[in-house]
Amino acid sequence: MTSQLTAHRSAALAGTVRAPGDKSMSHRSMIFGGMASGVTTVEGLLEGDDVLATARAVEAFGAKVERTGEGEWRIEGAGGFQTPLSVIDCGNAGTGVRLLMGAAAGYPLTATFDGDASLRKRPMKRVTGPLADMGARFGWLTAEDRVPVALTGGALTGIDYVQTVASAQIKSAILLAGLNAEGVTTVTEPEKSRDHTERMLRAFGAEVLVEDQGDGWTITLKGRQPLKGTHVAVPGDPSSAAFPLAAGLIVPGSEVTVEGVMLNRLRTGLFDTWIEMGADLTIQNRRQAGGEDVGDITARHSRLKGVVVPEDRAASMIDEYPILAATAAFAEGVTVMRGVGEMRVKESDRIALMVNGLRACGVQVEEEAEGFLVTGGPVRGGAMVATAHDHRIAMSHLVLGLAAEQPVSVLDPEMIATSFPGFVEMMNGLGGQIV
Repeated sequence: MTSQLTAHRSAALAGTVRAPGDKSMSHRSMIFGGMASGVTTVEGLLEGDDVLATARAVEAFGAKVERTGEGEWRIEGAGGFQTPLSVIDCGNAGTGVRLLMGAAAGYPLTATFDGDASLRKRPMKRVTGPLADMGARFGWLTAEDRVPVALTGGALTGIDYVQTVASAQIKSAILLAGLNAEGVTTVTEPEKSRDHTERMLRAFGAEVLVEDQGDGWTITLKGRQPLKGTHVAVPGDPSSAAFPLAAGLIVPGSEVTVEGVMLNRLRTGLFDTWIEMGADLTIQNRRQAGGEDVGDITARHSRLKGVVVPEDRAASMIDEYPILAATAAFAEGVTVMRGVGEMRVKESDRIALMVNGLRACGVQVEEEAEGFLVTGGPVRGGAMVATAHDHRIAMSHLVLGLAAEQPVSVLDPEMIATSFPGFVEMMNGLGGQIV
């Protein structure tokens, strides 16, 4: 039976909430803790389906993993990964599977990686290619470049890898493999991607050198570096905070605050873009948590205007373009989003799905191969939107529906739990109407 959620036009939203723990850091804390010697404790972990799949994978690789409280976990690593007894099922977690492949490749083991129907459609050679260049071996079990795939690791040699597109997943997989490789591994990026891996590796005792190269940088890591267990405090995920903040911007009369949001400069592209669009967005109580800058962000209903989003900003907000497009639907003029072809190989073709969903809601949208243009104005709504089981597509259209003239429904919303458990409850607690 097909399920759905429907968002109805809401009165002014108000309140203070806390975003779920950052997804990127949650995955990494589990994986690094499993690779390390000794005990790693984590607070603020995102307990969504994707991260829980990574936790089960780390346990299958030989670590002891225990939940000690809400968002609190204990990982006892054995100083490395061992051959698992069964297939590593990563569910819908693209970050999880790619980072786990990189980590596992450095150890003398064999493992098979798989996932759900959505993950089986996502390209893997962008990661397995450089890992194979380091000495890992891969066997494609059904279709080349897709999971399920069998990995044989160990006896790796460091490489000097130059990325053509900034990608934290590719960079991180190579660096994790390089930890247990002979020699030195370097990764050069033309544009800077999120640097959670570099920061967290240092917290676990590794030496990582980062050299600025204009718009990009080069990361250098010596091989044969052991990790030591530590404590990780995971701040709020800016990608998740974006949804209640967006609702605050587009629902008349609203004022919404999200506490404890990560403000890493490589993750705040959406907030910068909103401010350029005229958003009343303020940040208070700036502080440090888990080695990251965090703060409390307040969004008030704003009269937005369309902008041209700089293409070099894509790496800092690639996951936020769906919700940006939803807010752009209410802006005056055209919002231009180009250089975002990476959106087509996420959990779904996010460009096509946002274009189709917005058009169904009466929004004028122009689709391009590497982007799309949204012309704002009154949003009719009144549509049933296909999500292709993509959590961000579902949440973006539900936020849109809170300010549209007619209700907006999304199909198959269960996948929202992969990144934002409690999303509906949070939005309704602010005064929204999602049923």
